[in-house]
Amino acid sequence: MTVKEVLRAHARTRAMHARTQGARAGTQGARAECGNATAGAGAGDVGTRVEGEGGPTSPAAPAATVAAGRAAQELGIRRAEFELAVHLGLIAVVGAPGGGRPRVHEEEIARLREQPGFPDGLAERVRTVGTAEGAALLDIAPARFTRLARAGCVSPVTFYLNRYRAVVWLYLADELAAFASREPELLAGRTPLGLRTMLESGADWRPRNWRSQRIDRLLSRTEDPWARTAVQASALDPVQLAEVVDDPYERAYLVRVRPEPVFGRPGSMAAREAMGELMLADDPDEILWRRVNLTLELDGAREDRPAPRPGDDGGIRTAPPVRAGAGARTGTAAPASAAAEPAPPSVRPGASGSAAAGVPTGKGLLARLGWRGRGAG
Repeated sequence: MTVKEVLRAHARTRAMHARTQGARAGTQGARAECGNATAGAGAGDVGTRVEGEGGPTSPAAPAATVAAGRAAQELGIRRAEFELAVHLGLIAVVGAPGGGRPRVHEEEIARLREQPGFPDGLAERVRTVGTAEGAALLDIAPARFTRLARAGCVSPVTFYLNRYRAVVWLYLADELAAFASREPELLAGRTPLGLRTMLESGADWRPRNWRSQRIDRLLSRTEDPWARTAVQASALDPVQLAEVVDDPYERAYLVRVRPEPVFGRPGSMAAREAMGELMLADDPDEILWRRVNLTLELDGAREDRPAPRPGDDGGIRTAPPVRAGAGARTGTAAPASAAAEPAPPSVRPGASGSAAAGVPTGKGLLARLGWRGRGAG
């Protein structure tokens, strides 16, 4: 046998061996796929999780999603009601690839459609009423309803601008019904002295309660320290913010990582301007309260990681995506506390973590809170 014949025979043997191995691998792969399909059929869709809520979906079989408009149609609610349901944490959404508009998993739609009382139940949970309809719901005069709202007894969940660009507050019908059953004595008879005194002084808790609930819901959807700091910073004007966060790079970073509502800000310029004004604390005690919360969140964020600066190699972590469907607390804010706020993080005695890490700590605590030069009173 010549050398060429030996080489040809060796090549044929290798080719036959490769075909045999390929056939065996294909048989084993088919068996594995059959086994996986059987296991998947037994498990059903229960194991599928919303990305960002409990773990990523399987890359081999990504869960189907639909646009927000179609999801609203399938759930039998209007688009505005759908966006409010997402804001309240009643519907979980996921971000579209490439940063597009949020989408909804078909499993989430199926879950909501299987709930008792669908579709009226979901629509009732997001039904909003204005002053006149809210007063009729509570069987009181509109003037009395306005006084209760100004005193902070009921809190608005959203607003719109009327034809005169005046803010019109809207309230959840469910929360009004709960208030009526909880405080029936406020719906009839004379207004308590404390409320009368508050109203005579010109107090109006509607913007403050709206701010508090909005901040509380945004905080409930993120665990990133810098994103939480940015949420607290959104209630202060630039002057107040600079007094607490004196580092310009940190202030710029707060703007970058600030969580926004899932569907963004209002579309019209007038509505955006109105929201920008309503988001800012305007009462001295509320401003101080926001500065305290911002200071505590900022100290925790500095201990977690420094804000990026020019020349960084990009290795600093940025804020994780906001969890759009996390459960939000929707209780009515009370005047005494406005809304639930995060508990202050623990502070180690001695030097702070930011100082140990070489991050500038800026002014002292009292100066950052605006107490410098005010005296004991």
